[in-house]
Parts: sequence; structure tokens; C-alpha cells
Amino acid sequence: MTKIIEKTTTATIVYRKLRQDILMGALEPGQKLAIDVVAERYAVGTNPVREALNRLSAERLVDRHEQRGFFVPSISIEKWRELVRTRCWLETKALEESILNRSTAWEENIVLAFYRLSRVQAAKEGLEASHRGEWEAPHRAFHMALIANCQSAWLLEFCAVLMDQAQRYIFVSDSYAYPRRNGIEEHRELMDVVLAGKIPEATTVLVEHYNRTLNKIEAQIGG
Repeated sequence: MTKIIEKTTTATIVYRKLRQDILMGALEPGQKLAIDVVAERYAVGTNPVREALNRLSAERLVDRHEQRGFFVPSISIEKWRELVRTRCWLETKALEESILNRSTAWEENIVLAFYRLSRVQAAKEGLEASHRGEWEAPHRAFHMALIANCQSAWLLEFCAVLMDQAQRYIFVSDSYAYPRRNGIEEHRELMDVVLAGKIPEATTVLVEHYNRTLNKIEAQIGG
């Protein structure tokens, strides 16, 4: 029993580390993830690595090719545009439903998430690459707070998957090095129209927000 628990724990640790390295761009798009090489990278055995790779493949964060093995998914302008378009479809619906189902607790969570994000954004100018993840967590939490009251676990899960994929493009494209936007005011505007219950304005602002990121990354990786 102890060995089973140890194996599961090791596989989970490898899964989390590998997942983070993929999302943060530490592993190159298209890079082969040879099991023995990954095992050496994280100083573990091959079985936990194989389990972690299969799990990430199911999440579409790793590509599995028959007879060739596992690879970090490639990126392209076409895939990025499709991702943003799909994310806008799903998140605008989730946002609309959340506004319709508004509650005091939901509103308070949005305000709190914005406060935490604004504290990081106010100091994020000049962040080194190794510290960029400090911004990603509160940024993701803010966007999830906006749609948290949609009352659909399926919709929230799909939106979370797309957020992961978008995060990978942001880090791989190094868009943090791009000239800065006024992130605090962009997110404040989004919060204000959502809390005001203005559904058409809120969904429009959300789509514009994501399209700005789309345009930045198009400029970074070529269109």
C-alpha cells in the first residue's frame, strides 16, 4: 500500500511540474518529451513520467503521436485565433449567466479578486521572466471570478481549459516583453460594467480585452 501511495504522489508531482513548465514556456513548442529525458529532468522513474504524460495528453497540453511518442503542442497563428474565438464564445455566455444569477457573494469575490490583481499589476513593470507566474495566478483568479456564478460546472471547466491554453501562448510568445497596456484600467473597466449588470457592454468589453491580447501575440509570433 505504501508503494502505491508513493507512486501516485510521485506521478502527481511530475504532472504538476511538467504542466507548469509547458504553460510557462520552459519547454519549447514541438519539443519531444522522451520519457527517459523527462525522468532525468525531474529526477524520478519512468513510470510516474509515463502516467503524467498520459494525463497531460488527455488535457491537450501534450500531443501523443503513435510510434513517435509525446511532444509539447506546437503553436501557430491559426490555432491562436481559433482559441481566442472559442474562448470569447464560451466566456461571454458564462459571464452573461453569471450576471443574470448575480449575488452579493459573487460581487464581493470579483472586487476582492480585482484588488489582489491590481496589487500585483501595480508592481509588475520590470518583472523578470522567473517571476511572471506571480501575475498569472491573480489574473486567472479575476477572470474566473467574473464567470463563477454561471451555475454550470461544465462551462467553467471548459473555460478553465481554454485559459490554460491561452496562458501557454502568452508565455511562449513572450508578450510580457511587449509594450505594456494599462492592465489595471482594462480590468477595472471590465469589473465596473459587470457589477453594473450591463450584459451587452460587459461581453463587449471582455471580447475587446481578449482581442487586444490576440493582436499583441499576432505581432509577436508573426501573422
